[in-house]
Amino acid sequence: MTDLRLPPHPSPTRSSAVRLTAARPTQDSGRGRAAHPRPPVPDRPLRFQRVHEAVLRIDAATPADRDRAVDVLRALAIAGVVLGHWLVSAVVLRAGGHLMGDSPLAHMPALAPLTWLFQTLALFFFVGGRVTVRSYVSARAAGTSYRTWLGRRLARLVRPVVPLAVTWAMAWAGLVATGTAHETIHTLVWLVFSPLWFLAVYAALTACTPLVVRHGVRTAVVAGLLVAALDGARALFGDDGAAGTVRLLNIPAAWLIPYALGAAWSAGCFARRRTAAALLLGGTCATAALILWCGYPASMVGVPGPLISNLSPPTVAAVAFGLAQCGGALLLCGPLRRLVGQQSSTGASPVPDRGNRRARPAHFLWAGVVLLSMSALTVFLWHQTAMLTTTLVPLGLGVFLPGLHTSPDGPAWVLLRLAWIPLFGAVLLAFRTLFQSYERPGRNAGQGTIST
Repeated sequence: MTDLRLPPHPSPTRSSAVRLTAARPTQDSGRGRAAHPRPPVPDRPLRFQRVHEAVLRIDAATPADRDRAVDVLRALAIAGVVLGHWLVSAVVLRAGGHLMGDSPLAHMPALAPLTWLFQTLALFFFVGGRVTVRSYVSARAAGTSYRTWLGRRLARLVRPVVPLAVTWAMAWAGLVATGTAHETIHTLVWLVFSPLWFLAVYAALTACTPLVVRHGVRTAVVAGLLVAALDGARALFGDDGAAGTVRLLNIPAAWLIPYALGAAWSAGCFARRRTAAALLLGGTCATAALILWCGYPASMVGVPGPLISNLSPPTVAAVAFGLAQCGGALLLCGPLRRLVGQQSSTGASPVPDRGNRRARPAHFLWAGVVLLSMSALTVFLWHQTAMLTTTLVPLGLGVFLPGLHTSPDGPAWVLLRLAWIPLFGAVLLAFRTLFQSYERPGRNAGQGTIST
């Protein structure tokens, strides 16, 4: 590693001392005052120099051909999921002394449009399709068998779940041993493990990658027709019995659509901005029409109470919204690349100044994206545990706090919850530090070359 610290300022030589001595104050004839020359300012070490050096090392470790916009989109997707859960998942202390789940959307339906900002699952699958397909194609080109490649990909998904499962198994045993109410245990376990359906679906789509590579966009079209048909059957025959069971096929089918579009993106599709704009405009208009005239809920996340949810299982409204997200992501790629210091999708970035030891804002943004992107699964797995830890510790000490234990029935709760989010983030950072090695064993995120 190049030492970026400045050498100590040299002491004045004999000649320089002579020059300094010769520089006598002179009389300013115009003002009658002595004019003193300004003394030389010594070079000062850069404040937070090690931080700047670490940020620059992350930038230097990034492969030149890496499309940084993909990582930024993945970071935005995980940030949307985490913030969305923290804002809509409330844990309320009931009169009986047990904890129950609640949601501000059930009390304030006018907040439903805000879920359009935080429901970023389609973006997750869109980016995942591109990244996974590239990994598969590279593996096959290197002579790696499909079975070996799939085993490695699935191991990366399953391995980080182990510490979470062990931790909560011990927590569950402790709660049972202390006589905690069944309602409380169910609430806590549900909040932690219910989001893990994402991993099961992602694993299934990963296994289908060769099929997606072979058929591309046609896979997305067939999946979309299946979702529409099953949604139509629900409207005609209801959602009970066998019809409700069959409709569960919408879960993999709906998320196969952005995954297949991500695969097509990896193959070079969507090079024209007009295609991305058509996805954004068409998806947005279709979503609005389904909500306004077809009875679909405005919320893009589950809400306690309503019979129809756009996510359980996904509806055509969720699919249309996902198409809009994919189009918007494609249109944002250029600005996102420039935001993190990359000039084009081919990896052409400004040549770094090897003598420069000061990181620019773009470098800091890229470093943050890398750190989040390379531990995205750990952050996803532990974010609800971070919220619950912050919630349960005060209760264990006998402290009842608004925004943590109160009903989310008004704007005041929303403001208080926003104030708690930085603490949730600090606790999550601690969990990330403890458990990120399970996601990428054998190598730290800040060392070596950044990989997919």
